[in-house]
Amino acid sequence: MSTRAIFALILVAGAGGCRQSSQQPQFPNAHREVAPIVNDSFSTEDARDRVGEAEQVISLAGIQAGMSVADIGAGEGYYTVRLAPVVGPKGRVLAEDIVPDVEDRLAQRVHRENLDNVAVKLGEPDDPMLPSKSFDRIFMVHMYHEVQSPYAFLWHMREALKPDGQVIVVDANRPTKRHGIEPRLLECEFAAVGLKLVNTVPISEGENYFAAFRIAAPRQAPDQIKACAS
Repeated sequence: MSTRAIFALILVAGAGGCRQSSQQPQFPNAHREVAPIVNDSFSTEDARDRVGEAEQVISLAGIQAGMSVADIGAGEGYYTVRLAPVVGPKGRVLAEDIVPDVEDRLAQRVHRENLDNVAVKLGEPDDPMLPSKSFDRIFMVHMYHEVQSPYAFLWHMREALKPDGQVIVVDANRPTKRHGIEPRLLECEFAAVGLKLVNTVPISEGENYFAAFRIAAPRQAPDQIKACAS
């Protein structure tokens, strides 16, 4: 069995054993607008390469050979295919999306480009369905403002981090209705589920910024989470 096949089996087993309760936890609603999903490719890859966005983000995130990383809301795989060679053959990349057609196209691209250290997974809108304590870095690039239930999503997602892992967010400093999120609101929503800001840096051109978070507090019960004011 190939390394990639073994990795995929581990991911399925890990996610499948995470949550068996028949009672759905009750999370607070976001007290802000949520942007609609409008384009799975976000922008042309050539345009993003010209401003060096991925290279800068990967460097700021401290990605090294042998790491395990997740690309959440991966779309057509812009970051996935750029992370794969950096983590190398001993590293792993899990690319996740919630749109079945997008996941299918991403899987085809991974196969076409022979990325043996990449697995592709379909997640849910409020839960990326990641195996517990598995990732050094979890990337959410230009997608967090589209998450319909941010507190539920973050509550589930944070459990996939290794003890010293980080969540990496790339977004635009503008209101969510304009497909961005202001840094102070982002920091507040992450803090609501026990994730602390490590650093934030303006990147590339325009309003984009990089933010890194780590686990800093135990995970509260869903009904104890305090929603942030917009």
